[in-house]
Amino acid sequence: MSAQPASGTAPSATAEPKPIVVHGVDTTAQTQCAHWHSARDIIAIRHACCGEYYACISCHEALASHAAAVWRRADWDTTKAVLCGSCRAQLTIAEYLACESTCPRCQAAFNPGCARHYDLYFEKQDPALGAGEASKA
Repeated sequence: MSAQPASGTAPSATAEPKPIVVHGVDTTAQTQCAHWHSARDIIAIRHACCGEYYACISCHEALASHAAAVWRRADWDTTKAVLCGSCRAQLTIAEYLACESTCPRCQAAFNPGCARHYDLYFEKQDPALGAGEASKA
């Protein structure tokens, strides 16, 4: 007598990747939300505190039951924390900070004004250093 899986079928060896969920208030397929919804507002950021993607910090504040935390500089080169809403590419923080407001995968234009809010998501940078370099202080 041979044992069979409870469902009667073996699990697929080529399982589909889980879709990326972007949390937000009135979020579109391209990750725009009630707070930021121009044609260039098409990134979502995975938050260091919970590992979940949110369309913006205001969406995190509205929906998460905890305070936001910033990504440490030590994580920037290896952590994929930025999602392009156009092609769904996941970028490392370093890739995003160096991309000059253009997706390196699909060339979609990102909102350059997002740079004013980097400190809400990423450990502060020293303005005297180049983009993507953190202060050593």
